[in-house]
Amino acid sequence: MTATALMLTVHIPLTVRRRGGRKVVIAPDGTETPVIAGARIDSTLVKALARAFRWRRMLESGVVSTVGEIAVREKINKSYVSRVLRLTLLAPDIVEAILDGRQSTELTLPVLMKAFPVGWGEQRATVAAWEYAPRRVV
Repeated sequence: MTATALMLTVHIPLTVRRRGGRKVVIAPDGTETPVIAGARIDSTLVKALARAFRWRRMLESGVVSTVGEIAVREKINKSYVSRVLRLTLLAPDIVEAILDGRQSTELTLPVLMKAFPVGWGEQRATVAAWEYAPRRVV
């Protein structure tokens, strides 16, 4: 008995586009699906969070005493340092969602560089409108 291999080829017209630095597949009906399933980790936002918390530790430990000193050390603008430092005021669950890649695609560094509510409840209400995905249990 010989086995013959049957091959079936299916052609689906789709497009791959970049959205916010990520690739998404756009199906014929217009729906978008991330190319890589799973977390959508925004490396720019994660790096900014890491910088913010490092700078806060530097201020708290006395390594530097002002935002201006951080700016001079890092060779960047003082106002940028101030805006990035505000990221340390984000609610812990929002920070965790960003680090896990569960944040909404609308939650980007340029959005967070603008003024946001200081109260965690208000932040959650704002972010909830964008609905970040629930944490996956592994």
